[in-house]
Amino acid sequence: MQPVEKGLRERQKAQRRTRILDATRELLRENPESMISAERIARRAGVAPATVYNLIGPRDKIWEALAAGFMDRLERRLAASARGASGGAVDPRQVVEATVRLFVGDPVVSRRMVREWEASGLVFRRGPLIRLRQAMADARDRGLLRTDVDTDALAAAVATSSVGALHQWVAGLIDDDRFFARAVFALDVALAAAAAAPHRDRFLEPLRVGGTA
Repeated sequence: MQPVEKGLRERQKAQRRTRILDATRELLRENPESMISAERIARRAGVAPATVYNLIGPRDKIWEALAAGFMDRLERRLAASARGASGGAVDPRQVVEATVRLFVGDPVVSRRMVREWEASGLVFRRGPLIRLRQAMADARDRGLLRTDVDTDALAAAVATSSVGALHQWVAGLIDDDRFFARAVFALDVALAAAAAAPHRDRFLEPLRVGGTA
């Protein structure tokens, strides 16, 4: 197969995959608790059921594919933020805020996805925690955080608090604003605790202004 033909086929496969995932999200928005099957998705996407199996996989792989799509969108947002930032660095706050906004931006789909991820025991190959670790390490390298700080542990602590807020939001116990506030508060506490001396007041300021979540 010629390179041009191969490239065209790959683009066509990517387009069909996008249609399949868009169709899945549409079905969930119409009926959040509906059973999602390859046949229903195929009808909505205008492809054969075999195409769904070939490009996505069985039903449990649909949730994995939606997770991958979520991360693709997050990475595009963070890449755009990095292009506009000094030195091309992504700030930890940008990672947390962008992640929460993605969840609340499509609440019906997000809530179902999270429940299915939890039920299936899905382990992310990529996830917001990876990007948060990178952002924390970069903040330390830029002198914003103390050199003795374990940025992986710091990111994990923020992620644990944020995931707790996410599950409360999925369960309807807190609204969008409270979800956002709790995730950002967890980050602000962590950054204030780990701040290098010249930047401590800067990281304490959001806590003084906003108080607790």
